[in-house]
Amino acid sequence: MPGLKARLTGAGYALGWSALCHLPERWTAAAFRGAADIAWRRQGPRVQVLEGNLRRVLGADATGAELRAVSRQAMYSYARYWLEIFRLRVMPRERLIGQMVEYGHAGDVLANLAAGRGVVIALPHTANWDQAAVWMIDRAAVPFTTVMERLEPESLYERFLAFRESLGMEVLPASGGPSPFGVLAQRLRAGKLVILPCDRDVTASGIEVDFFGEKALMMGGPAALAVQTGAALMPATLWFEENGWGVHIFPEIPVPAEGDRWQKAAAMTQEIARAFETGIRQHPADWHMLQRVFVADLDPERLAAARAKAKARERGAERNGNGHVAG
Repeated sequence: MPGLKARLTGAGYALGWSALCHLPERWTAAAFRGAADIAWRRQGPRVQVLEGNLRRVLGADATGAELRAVSRQAMYSYARYWLEIFRLRVMPRERLIGQMVEYGHAGDVLANLAAGRGVVIALPHTANWDQAAVWMIDRAAVPFTTVMERLEPESLYERFLAFRESLGMEVLPASGGPSPFGVLAQRLRAGKLVILPCDRDVTASGIEVDFFGEKALMMGGPAALAVQTGAALMPATLWFEENGWGVHIFPEIPVPAEGDRWQKAAAMTQEIARAFETGIRQHPADWHMLQRVFVADLDPERLAAARAKAKARERGAERNGNGHVAG
């Protein structure tokens, strides 16, 4: 049955990429919104996790009705993301670029790259980062490197890989081969651009941060790369506009003067979390987090493994003074 489910999943995504590009956008948008509404009403496990995450964003004073209203909008936003993924290759590039509303420090990204200094942009899972990739590649006039989790079935992973490479990304697998950290560091030292989502720990070795008043685990890779290579670390958040998209690129997070590499990366990851808080609070429905990120929600064994790895990194950093953080 697992093999059959994987084949059906792969076939479903293949159908989406082939068929949805040829149907009127208005029809497909209505269908995806309807599917999102059904999923929201059924209150399945992933919607429950979504609402648990959103409750932290909205705060303890939010009523149940307010939470449900935001979670419904979040499911609509998530459906829009998938519809745009399926249709992105037929959407006019002028639309993808021209309908992006830009705030913050995109100019600093371009200035660093022009000066030959690498930039690593840290993202949460908000809005449509594939659309943002098209915009950034156009603005920077260079491709960028990222990392992608291996998806099941393999045919789905290969399809996503080909899709993202067609947009201009260099995509490294997160697992199943050599660690991507070394390649990313090489790109940054060569003055290139790296973009990494990091608001969800997928390695069971993430860095613990304060996030919306609770402890959460985030990937430490972006900060560790900045510490090791001297690249500029700049968080960014994304959201959907009614007829377009929005991006806010935050100022560079400087490397702390004190501490070993592990301690510096941990402090910088905390600053990333603060930037994410700002962006997500402004557009909570566009945070597509249907997985557990808060420590209180995590499996105890996974949490214990994460903390054990963190302790091992700290001990290693204390011994040699050059702790390496790749999680």
